[in-house]
Order: sequence, then structure tokens, then C-alpha cells
Amino acid sequence: MKFSAIAFDLDGTLYPDLELFVRLIPFVLRENRLLRAMGRARKQLRAGSGIEEDFYKVQAGIMADILKKPTDLIREKTEKLIYRGWEIHFKKIKPFPYIKETLELFNKNGIKLGLLSDFPPETKIGYLGLENYWKALVCSELCGKLKPDPLSFLELAKALDSRPEEILYVGNNYSYDVIGAQRAGMKTALIRNAWKRKPKESAPDFIFHDYRQLQKYVLG
Repeated sequence: MKFSAIAFDLDGTLYPDLELFVRLIPFVLRENRLLRAMGRARKQLRAGSGIEEDFYKVQAGIMADILKKPTDLIREKTEKLIYRGWEIHFKKIKPFPYIKETLELFNKNGIKLGLLSDFPPETKIGYLGLENYWKALVCSELCGKLKPDPLSFLELAKALDSRPEEILYVGNNYSYDVIGAQRAGMKTALIRNAWKRKPKESAPDFIFHDYRQLQKYVLG
């Protein structure tokens, strides 16, 4: 067996991110300032060197400074409109073809499965119908450091009870998923649309666009 464990990103990896984007268009138009402030805050947090013990408080504080609003108000609004508000859309989103079969096949072959997301994953995977496959679910926000920092990847390895070099991490974002997992010492697989160009830099170990290809790569 090539790997003792396989771990996945969630958004854009277990389902087509275009499906969520289309559903969020009214929200983006209505709450553009809030969304842009969150993006700027997360960019700042990614660039920082410290580990945030209360990630959500720090994130809300940065957003509040940008929006010139009270921190508590912004934290409450972000929780209601983004964290909880977006999750409901997953009731209507379908996972990628063959993802359930892939997870079942890996479980059947004794491979431990984990999931690492920059956003809380539990409710989303429940709505996607993928809640019964995982040994470990990790949210980088609760670790205090977003991807591509290796901290949350190492926490995932610990939760899976596997050495990083025994884990294949599957994601859709080169800068966050591939780079972060490589920094933690993991092998990497990148799911991408067939029309996208291959990364030129530190390439993933495997690139695929159909989960049947991942099955073959892992199991031979």
C-alpha cells in the first residue's frame, strides 16, 4: 500500500466549487464589503507568523478595523451570514462523480481517511452525504493558522495517527493545499479541470480530474 492515510480538502475538492459560487452570487452582490473585508483579514492572517488562540476574535477584529464597525457586531454578522449562512447551500450541492465510491473503496482497503478545511467541515459534509467515512476532521481555523502553514496539516497527521510521509493529501488549490501539505512532509494530489495548465513550480505528486484516476493511483 502506497499510503496509510489519505486526506482531503473540502471546498472545490469534494464538490465542484462553481456550484457554490453560482448560489452565492446574490450574497456577493449584497454583502460585498463584508466579504472583501474577510478576504483581506484572512490574507493578513496567512502572512502573519503567530498562532492565533482565538482565531475568530482576531479575524473579526481585523475586519472591524477595515469596516469601521464594532468587533462584536462583525463577528456576529460573519458567523450568521458566512459561516452558518453558506452551509445551507450544501443541501442542494452534489459531490463530484465517483467520490463516494472512492471513499468507500479506500475504507474497504484499510486506508484511514481525513479531512482538513480552512472552514468548519462537519455540517457541510453532512449535507453532502459524506459524513460516515472519516477517521479525522480538522479545521485549520481551530488550529490557529490557515493553510498553507503546515501546522494544521501536522495536526491532521496526528489525528490520523500516521506519519506525514505516509499521507496523501488531495486538494484543488495549488498555493494552499499542495504547498501546505508538502511543507508538512506529505505527498500531494491535485484535482483540476482538464483545461487548466499544470503548475510550473513544486509540482504535486499526482494530478487528476476524475476520482477513478485517483483510485487507480492509490490502489494500483
